[in-house]
Amino acid sequence: MSNRYDLEKIGKIELHLHLDCSLSYEVVSSLLPSVTREEYVSDYIAPAKCTNLADFLARAPKGVQLLQTAVALRLATEDLFRQLAADGVIYAELRFAPLLHLDQGLTSREVVETVDSAAERMIRETGIEARLILCTLRHFSEAQSMETVRLVEQFRGSRVVALDLAGDEAGCPIDDHIAAYEYAREYHLCRTAHAGEGSGPASVWETIKLLEPTRIGHGTRSSEDPELVDFLRRKRIHLELCPSSNVQIIPSIGTMASHPIDQLYRAGVSLNINTDSRMLTPTTLTAEYEKLRDVFGWGREEFLQTNLMAIEAAFVEDTVKQRIKARLVGK
Repeated sequence: MSNRYDLEKIGKIELHLHLDCSLSYEVVSSLLPSVTREEYVSDYIAPAKCTNLADFLARAPKGVQLLQTAVALRLATEDLFRQLAADGVIYAELRFAPLLHLDQGLTSREVVETVDSAAERMIRETGIEARLILCTLRHFSEAQSMETVRLVEQFRGSRVVALDLAGDEAGCPIDDHIAAYEYAREYHLCRTAHAGEGSGPASVWETIKLLEPTRIGHGTRSSEDPELVDFLRRKRIHLELCPSSNVQIIPSIGTMASHPIDQLYRAGVSLNINTDSRMLTPTTLTAEYEKLRDVFGWGREEFLQTNLMAIEAAFVEDTVKQRIKARLVGK
């Protein structure tokens, strides 16, 4: 049995995955038949090395523009589940910003209902356990962030489980989103937030202090501050790391060998491996695992432990956590 086969078949957990940035060519061409595969590569996939996060995110609207109807949202959700099934994923959390999908008349509630319904159907069809995270964005107003967090609360009991803050952290302040996270804490809603991707450790400290998330989306540049690394370890604040995406976006990480994932893992920080976006960053978890195996010598133990840390940090009930853990360890 080859190592390639091992990595394809190993059960995987994905906590950080953007629905609107993971459109396959098949879905794009279905929604926009005029698009050739060459145009998909040039227009929808971000460059292998971007100037910064804002440069990377400049490609995202192409996918979002296609997801303005219930039919398109269903197609994208169904396709992403098929991608996950082919990748050996057994638990996933998919995130999207409902307020980005209103251009053709859908309400934000209809957007969430559509994705939630499609996810429910695909969970039954594929056997992949999954939950949904609703994103507010850095450039959104306080009112938009409050609308987003209220959607999380209104859909309590569905597959919707948490609030996220995404977008250009270097270009937009955090202030307009503090109220939404206070609301989330008041109503006992799960919380993650992007930080330490477009900016350095100070952004992670600020996000932890002002928003109090239990997880950090990326948090990659936390490695630059030993005090922060120790804080993350002691408080068990989980990092949703996305290695290839980080190499693509963060100028200080020129190659996979420079990525701090191995350093953070050896330091005892809770973390896991994610793809981030399977369109802007054309990758799979199998491909990410292969890179970590080849560059850092990671093997079955590291992949098992990071997946166990992931399901422990997942926004899901304990009964599901125990069931997924049993699958991971082969019991």
